[in-house]
Amino acid sequence: MSATYHAAYAHLPGGVAADVRITVADGRLTAVEPDAAADPGDVRLPGVVLPGLANAHSHAFHRALRGRTHDRGGTFWTWRERMYAVAARLDPDSYLALARAVYAEMALAGVTAVGEFHYLHHGADGRRYMDPNAMGQALIEAAADAGIRLTLLDTCYLAGGLSGERYVALEGPQLRFGDGDAETWALRVADLRDSTDGGPAHLRVGGAIHSVRAVHREQLAAVATAVRAGGRPLHIHLSEQPAENQACLDAHGLTPTGLLEAEGVLGPDLSAVHATHLTGEDIGLLGRHRAWTCFCPTTERDLADGIGPASALRRAGARLSLGSDQHAVVDLFEEARALEMHERLASLERGRLTPEQLLDAATAQESIGWVDAGRLEVGARADLVAVREDTVRTAGSDPAQILLSATAADVDTVVVDGEVVVQDGQHRLGDVGRLLHEAITPLWKER
Repeated sequence: MSATYHAAYAHLPGGVAADVRITVADGRLTAVEPDAAADPGDVRLPGVVLPGLANAHSHAFHRALRGRTHDRGGTFWTWRERMYAVAARLDPDSYLALARAVYAEMALAGVTAVGEFHYLHHGADGRRYMDPNAMGQALIEAAADAGIRLTLLDTCYLAGGLSGERYVALEGPQLRFGDGDAETWALRVADLRDSTDGGPAHLRVGGAIHSVRAVHREQLAAVATAVRAGGRPLHIHLSEQPAENQACLDAHGLTPTGLLEAEGVLGPDLSAVHATHLTGEDIGLLGRHRAWTCFCPTTERDLADGIGPASALRRAGARLSLGSDQHAVVDLFEEARALEMHERLASLERGRLTPEQLLDAATAQESIGWVDAGRLEVGARADLVAVREDTVRTAGSDPAQILLSATAADVDTVVVDGEVVVQDGQHRLGDVGRLLHEAITPLWKER
């Protein structure tokens, strides 16, 4: 399938260009020509065209919590109890319906690939489904239906927490997260096939360590080795809460980052998600390894996690990506803007991250394994996101700064691997709000 698009403005690797003709064939960009007049047959894209956005950290089932957790105050730990309640109610069919709608919501927001941090593996009592990857398969099908690429970050989750010097056993809703040990987890994940080994074209399979409190120290290296054996991305929740840091110090005499260094987990293929409460030494370690650090600002503020040291990490050598995590908001424009605004609040200084650096973070497809995406250049995947510049939010904006004024509501057209998924602000599945309502409402009915 081929098509030629014309954009008034487009963000190219060298900066914003005007009058850009973009030719697509077989899912790839075959020509990108700035300062080119439109031909009569060109499809005109409104506004400013961006590369496809990458949502590098998602928990699809958390979307059911939006607008449901603001009446009791508390902390991350009290919020987690409601999250567990939703987790206990999902099965492969209801998860498919929910994830399909959530991924369609992401597509409407300009997301062309998502990293799904997936630990909802088994039945509510911990017993395996007939297909041990039934819940993961639901996510794979959901992403295909919604028209976006999926990196299934299958997550090793072996312990219910870390207290003193011992790991706490999984219990209650956590039982469905566990596989017993890293070897059993890896065997289950090995049954999944992605686009690199004959599986679905829209799928990459990666892996994740849930956190240093959920995977025993002696199992950390085994998980990392299993993931890296396939050249796949590796993610971990890192230092999201001070309590996690203290538990790790009490048990091992090391910060979580220090523990990962000691066990050989740090590396340029690792994404440290949140990275909120870091020491100077932690920042240096992540920088020296050129690790990815994935910030989720709307979640981090919703859960009162804190403000992470994004600029300091970048200066140290770490790379930045963005995620919507628990989907209090599905809007990578807002995540990018919040990354800069949180820095301003913490530093009392503007311009901590440039618009170009924020766009790099919002399009960090490499961090979830799509190394040939996230750029508007010949040979890259044909992902296009057209953002209107004539709405009440964007009117008058400099195209180079559109990320600082636009919201997800300003996305007009989304092309993923050459296929039009969103046009005129409408998803190909139809009414996504209705899909979300139908998927979420039954999860909150009294049982």
